[in-house]
Amino acid sequence: MTPSTAPNVVFILVDNCGWGDFSCYGGTVPTPRIDSLAADGMRLNNYTVEAQCTPTRSAILTGRLPVRSGTTKVPLPGQGDSGLAPWEYTLAELFSDAGYATGAFGKWHLGETPGRLPIDQGFDEWFGIKNSSDEAGYSSYPRFGELGVPEPQWWEGIKGKSVTAAGVFDREAKDLGDEKITARTVDFIRRHAETQKPFFAYTALLQIHPPVGVHPDFEHTSGGGLYADCLTEIDFRVGEILDAIDAAGIAQNTIVVFSSDNATSPLKGSDGGSNGPWRGDFFNPPFEGSYRVSALIRWPDHIPAGRQSQELLSAVDWLPTLAGLAGQSQRVPTDRPIDGVDAADHLLGKQDTSGRDAVLYFGLDGRLMSVKWQNFKVVFRKSDAIGEPITDVQLPMVFNLIGDPGERFNLWEVSMDMGWVMRPVQEQIAQFQQSAAEYPHIATGEDFKGYPD
Repeated sequence: MTPSTAPNVVFILVDNCGWGDFSCYGGTVPTPRIDSLAADGMRLNNYTVEAQCTPTRSAILTGRLPVRSGTTKVPLPGQGDSGLAPWEYTLAELFSDAGYATGAFGKWHLGETPGRLPIDQGFDEWFGIKNSSDEAGYSSYPRFGELGVPEPQWWEGIKGKSVTAAGVFDREAKDLGDEKITARTVDFIRRHAETQKPFFAYTALLQIHPPVGVHPDFEHTSGGGLYADCLTEIDFRVGEILDAIDAAGIAQNTIVVFSSDNATSPLKGSDGGSNGPWRGDFFNPPFEGSYRVSALIRWPDHIPAGRQSQELLSAVDWLPTLAGLAGQSQRVPTDRPIDGVDAADHLLGKQDTSGRDAVLYFGLDGRLMSVKWQNFKVVFRKSDAIGEPITDVQLPMVFNLIGDPGERFNLWEVSMDMGWVMRPVQEQIAQFQQSAAEYPHIATGEDFKGYPD
């Protein structure tokens, strides 16, 4: 593809929204702009992410399982270096190398130190927060001020220069945050549409991460409480971005992806949320309600409209798939394990299958939790609540997700004749272990320079 025909890519990521929250997935809050992406594009029904915000974002941007890159869990304040090693090759670097303008807007959560920020990882410009939006609540505690550490901030920067603070990030700022993030995205789209240079915009909205709040313009507008008000705002922000694409006259040549980084949580302050028919929630790995989220993709005249896919797809698949859609597959790294599959032909309607047969799920400790193979889930470890430990099961639990989306009927208990499922599952595990032996995992915060030739 030439620069004038290369598709633009806009990736919209929301925070902690459940599979069943949006009306195109059966949610009760009207979300017409998000629904339009499903109507005009493709709805992924069997798409799963990682255990927390940091690992999911790492998987999306690198195409690699977070256990490989030392990003298996959210870093806590004071833990030191974390996030993606500068050596990692991101979607932004791939598109930048292909001649795209690249911009990140919103939550990063993949490293807060120089060398690990968005402008160090392939983005030409960035506006947002370094870590998670729960930091907005820090300054509301008097004792926080006694620590003598800086109050959380908004940040902005451009490639090749240091980032600078762009305003205090407190509860009020968080409630107004998605308006600011969307405005930056819209400006980025307008500017680069005028230059006719292809662009990649990565927009990571703050909704609906605790502490839950909403922009004043959307307070009490849904009739369904605070969580529903937040969904209404998300839909409006998505609409603003879609309107900007339309106004620029580039809708036919722009791929739009919409998804969530994690499922909704059971926190009382959230006042709502639905993970659909799936068992569990954000804090119940490895059940489907903890990993399966909504995902939509639109590319007019390329991705057939109104389709739904039941095929397995995972967060790691975005890098090779978007590279494939953009004609840039040759830029996918070959010097490291890439766990994602290129599902471009499936999305384009050229192939019935996604190319993915199984998904491995790891816990925050980097140990295997479960394996999903075709329509079966085999569980080795589980957690029942945020305050409960991850525990081994006596015998691997086996669920058929087609007839049992709630993972209520462990087939070992029902029939005791499911041992055959372990053969393909063990093959998946063995392949991963062989890969990990050849390419050892990167430790969290490690200044990794690359594998030996």
